[in-house]
Amino acid sequence: MLRQLTEEQKRKFDTEGYLVVRGLFAEEELAEIDRTFADIANRIVPGHFEPDLSEGAADPLRRYPRVMHPHRFDETSKKYMLHPPVMDVLADLYGEEALAAQSMFYYKPPGARGQALHQDNFYLKVEPGNCIAAWTAIDAADEENGGLLVVPKTNDYAIVCPELADAKESFTTHYVKPPKEQKAVPVVMERGDVLFFNGNLIHGSYRNKTKDRFRRAFICHYANESAARISHFYRPLFRADGTAVDLEANEDGGPCGMEFEALYPH
Repeated sequence: MLRQLTEEQKRKFDTEGYLVVRGLFAEEELAEIDRTFADIANRIVPGHFEPDLSEGAADPLRRYPRVMHPHRFDETSKKYMLHPPVMDVLADLYGEEALAAQSMFYYKPPGARGQALHQDNFYLKVEPGNCIAAWTAIDAADEENGGLLVVPKTNDYAIVCPELADAKESFTTHYVKPPKEQKAVPVVMERGDVLFFNGNLIHGSYRNKTKDRFRRAFICHYANESAARISHFYRPLFRADGTAVDLEANEDGGPCGMEFEALYPH
């Protein structure tokens, strides 16, 4: 029996590769996330968050880079990585319990570059099974302030070797070209909405073209409980009750058959 989703929602995810679930975070929960990352924004956490705190950084992402794995040093982040409504949706999508593998926070300040189209399971390498992302809008996200782009129905598209991205528009170097018949479409979200998407789905984000709007997002990645392997960057994983799970390290360097420097997704 489904816990959070309707049969129609489950079919949409299975068919399209993504699903927006509205209002999974209450305003008091979002306010706690606001406070947590407003505090983190003004300090350096080596290995997780290393902003340029000097005046006048030319690239807005130097002042507000993404926070990597905040659950490893911040209890609020870990709590919301394991947010029960999110974990219930994931159980519906997987048909089994989910394991939390990664957390991230994006500030996406005005003027910040976007991220070129890519596929998440190129990085996480969950086997057998797949990763699923839960992308929570902390600010409303749209085409102007750097919202998400998805290429529907590419959840069944094979993981492919990325091409080189346009550095003027993307802060990461990998780009996956969509199939000829498929186009990227925007996902417009309100504060507290959560976008769930399959690890093979091609997706990315726009540049933040606004002068005064951040596009903050709390993003987590998960694996199915029956998975045996995951890239070593994402271990240990966690059950819904916070218990650590240490899957076998997947040393596969991606479909190109060669080693690469892992670039964390989103």
